[in-house]
Amino acid sequence: MDRRLFLLAALALAGCASLPAPRIVAPVGATFGELEPLYAARAGAEALTIRVPSNGCTAKADFAFYLERKGEAVTLAFGRRRLDTCKSFAMGHADLTFTWAELGVGPRTPVFLLNPLVAWTGPGPN
Repeated sequence: MDRRLFLLAALALAGCASLPAPRIVAPVGATFGELEPLYAARAGAEALTIRVPSNGCTAKADFAFYLERKGEAVTLAFGRRRLDTCKSFAMGHADLTFTWAELGVGPRTPVFLLNPLVAWTGPGPN
């Protein structure tokens, strides 16, 4: 898949970003326009877990991922398929776990995550 198609897919997925998340725009000259900001990403032996903004109804099925391989380099990006339209009193987050098998990557394969990381500023623990 070429980079132009990836850019269009990323922009289409990012168009459904959740409400509390800030708008993140890639630096000038970058090949991506806009990606879903993440509060955290944790790589475990069996899976990758990402923490994303949520109004209370965010589910794993609301997200799509794009994986690109170029030689030994593997890049990964996440984007929303659906807007979280729930109404909660406090901003929240959701932890979504994707197994390495689901992502099509071996557990020891180095992966470059393309989504920007932003600080969690809501109530409670990180």
